[in-house]
Amino acid sequence: MFIETRRIHCTVYPLILCIILGCFVIQAQAQTPTAEHNKVHGYLHKDQYPDAFHLLPSPPNQKSAGFAMDISISQHGLALHDTPRFSLATTDANYNFPEAAHVFACTLGIPISKKNTPHLYELLQRVMLDAKNAAHTAKKHYHRKRPFLENTKPICTPEKEQKLAQESSYPSAHAAVGWAWALVLTEVDPAREDTILQRGKAFGENRIVCNVHWYSDIVAGRMVGSAIVARLHANVDFQNDVHAAKHELSTISNHGMATQKGCKQEYDALTNNLILQ
Repeated sequence: MFIETRRIHCTVYPLILCIILGCFVIQAQAQTPTAEHNKVHGYLHKDQYPDAFHLLPSPPNQKSAGFAMDISISQHGLALHDTPRFSLATTDANYNFPEAAHVFACTLGIPISKKNTPHLYELLQRVMLDAKNAAHTAKKHYHRKRPFLENTKPICTPEKEQKLAQESSYPSAHAAVGWAWALVLTEVDPAREDTILQRGKAFGENRIVCNVHWYSDIVAGRMVGSAIVARLHANVDFQNDVHAAKHELSTISNHGMATQKGCKQEYDALTNNLILQ
């Protein structure tokens, strides 16, 4: 009897354990594809990024005319603190989604969201990842100090000051992203090309207002953004998404209506508070 009981224990308990573990494994396997499916990637692989290190010139040294211009433009940016432009620059400092989807909402005249404009939303998100990552590959080669470390003036996001102080200022990832977005959106909505490009330009220059980038950082960032978009045109998924976003935009009934709150304030901030005269 004792022997039989041990046999039952030895047979049943492992079976129960295997059933429990088996269920766990099945559950884990069922969850993994869902998590991977929801993860957004850029269109390009790392080895497809433009070689920004060789594309860009070195940042201006402190005895050059280029750095003198950086200082002058930085002072113009600092003068815009406590203005509507500084408030807009603080908002633009966040280029993470879903918040960043609203950057061009006033410019395009539509509310942009994952729910309302899924194709446009994903297009902007994936372009952002490619432009941002390409700029960071160039940052690794330079160790340029940010303006606030030189002038000790406040920045838009003081909570990020320590992190920003450890990163190279050159080139500006924000400028790369903003300019890449603008170039792509001119294809989605060519009728608004001028205002789209102006907003993309301002998005990068707002980093000067925030006192975290020099003007030459912004110019270099735009070069990276342009190079990324050039590479993207050889990507079939990108081409399909641009086409889908263009169709999506044309079918929105309220196209041409500024539905995002604060559009007048944004317009005033960009037209009445200029960095470069």
